[in-house]
Amino acid sequence: MTDNVNIIKLTAAETAEKIASGELTAVQVAEAHLARIEAVDEKVHAFLHVDREGALAQARAVDEKRERGEKLGPLAGVPLALKDIFTTEGVPTTVGSKILEGWIPPYDATLTKRLKAADVVILGKTNMDEFAMGSSTENSAFGPTGNPWDLTRIPGGSGGGSSAALASFQAPLAIGTDTGGSIRQPAAVTGTVGVKPTYGAVSRFGMVAFSSSLDQGGPCARTVLDAALLHEVIAGHDPLDSTSIDEPVPQVVEAARNGSVAGMRIGVVKQFRGEGYQAGVIQRFDESVALLKELGAEIVELDCPSFDLALSAYYLIAPSECSSNLARFDGLRYGLRTGDDGGHSAEEVTSLTREAGFGPEVKRRIMLGTYALSSGYYDAYYGSAQKVRTLIKREFDRSFEQVDVIVSPTTPTTAFAIGERADDPMAMYLADLCTIPTNLAGNAAMSLPCGLAPEDNLPVGLQIIAPVMKDDRLYKVGAAVEAAFVEKWGHPLLEEAPSL
Repeated sequence: MTDNVNIIKLTAAETAEKIASGELTAVQVAEAHLARIEAVDEKVHAFLHVDREGALAQARAVDEKRERGEKLGPLAGVPLALKDIFTTEGVPTTVGSKILEGWIPPYDATLTKRLKAADVVILGKTNMDEFAMGSSTENSAFGPTGNPWDLTRIPGGSGGGSSAALASFQAPLAIGTDTGGSIRQPAAVTGTVGVKPTYGAVSRFGMVAFSSSLDQGGPCARTVLDAALLHEVIAGHDPLDSTSIDEPVPQVVEAARNGSVAGMRIGVVKQFRGEGYQAGVIQRFDESVALLKELGAEIVELDCPSFDLALSAYYLIAPSECSSNLARFDGLRYGLRTGDDGGHSAEEVTSLTREAGFGPEVKRRIMLGTYALSSGYYDAYYGSAQKVRTLIKREFDRSFEQVDVIVSPTTPTTAFAIGERADDPMAMYLADLCTIPTNLAGNAAMSLPCGLAPEDNLPVGLQIIAPVMKDDRLYKVGAAVEAAFVEKWGHPLLEEAPSL
């Protein structure tokens, strides 16, 4: 099997096995994916930068290791698309913003280092909502990404470039970040798998910050096992990150290889359905719950009233933290600089740079956050939101005393049309209705495909939520559900996704 079409359809696990055995070379695999990018990415726009020379150099190094008889890691030679929020030495990192256009970092993020140490081949940097602020990848300063299922629709956000790269077979693996759902929501609307690990389980060092108490990097793939293999590579304690958890990484690969829900108690939160949910999404979710019951799980209904306040709390906490984090982009040290003509003060240069460099959504959130943190409003807004956050965490803790995991729809609807919600921020924010509570609590969560909505034939995602540092439960349940779905209906992406 050496033709490009067959190579790009392999899973990451299959690709690694074939490279390790010598059936394929890492260079062959890299070239097949680079050819795919060249053929389709003009339409999809998943990538902001393709590092062809760097990818082939990494692939050649893997082949040389194998020729020397060195043992290869479980993902050696497998290509990956990296969200353009992680610093990469010598490769542009823009965070989807004009304010960092052309900036080339002098160092690697910890996650980038771990990928390279595992001999994962980084193909390039993927498109994203500017500074990860958005649910559709329409807020990128470099233009939107299309959903490979229907290029007129969004691929989710903020990690739409990574999810679109997977769904269009430009890469078998990708990295995303999740602040309010930006790994899981793109996975749901593109028919792929996305995991938000426990907060602090994957290092944030070298990840450009949006909301420091919420941001979390994680794996994106087309199968649960592939996501688990990538999770093991990138997770683990990092002394360079003060929020990093100093505990062993849960056995996620073993869980993915031995998926089962027999005897598990699985919670269904009644707040995760109702007005605003698409009928086809609820239908597929209800079928998923029935399937879990068939597989031997006990279904427990949960009542978590504070979850209804999660969206409001999030849109006070996240903008407040972004207002603080983005203060470093002043046009004086790196990135874009506007107005430095000798006639403007430093303050004027900073103001002109931010006006030119930040997009409308980033400016909106900075203003919201600055207002929420201002004197006289801090306790009424930011302080109150943090109290709601505590309530949500307590409700999760109480729920996990009754159940092993919680399931819900990942998103209330399937992928909406590009431009449909561009002028309605509130409608856009509702895309993260089911995902935000997990970020506020710091739990682990996964989205995986659970079929297509009958009314539009677009992917629907099933969300699985696990307690802190019980990420292996996501993979145990996810693998069981995936296997049952494939047996009954086939893999929705591999079987149904339209060709480009």
